[in-house]
Amino acid sequence: MARVSSSMAMAEKISWYCTLLVALMLALSCCDTGEPSMAELGAAIREKHRHMNRPCDEIYVVREGETLQTIGDKCSDPYIVERNPHIHDPDDVFPGLVIKINPSNQR
Repeated sequence: MARVSSSMAMAEKISWYCTLLVALMLALSCCDTGEPSMAELGAAIREKHRHMNRPCDEIYVVREGETLQTIGDKCSDPYIVERNPHIHDPDDVFPGLVIKINPSNQR
């Protein structure tokens, strides 16, 4: 009879551990996965469009995803490299780079 009780006690312990494991997995699955919500995605898209429609100033700070070609097209200035001797490689443009442009009034 003692053997049946120890088997039952062992089964009960295993059952509790399994219950705790399932509860932990449920709690962790409810945590934030790091993916942006639809509201955050919408705000990011609006911010990007706001920057795209912004007029060009003489001093321009390169933003994420921009190239000298897209900036030149946006600001109607094809001579950005000639006005910026600190740019040694036109393909090596990064966000935060400050460049000088001659913006055109016509867009």
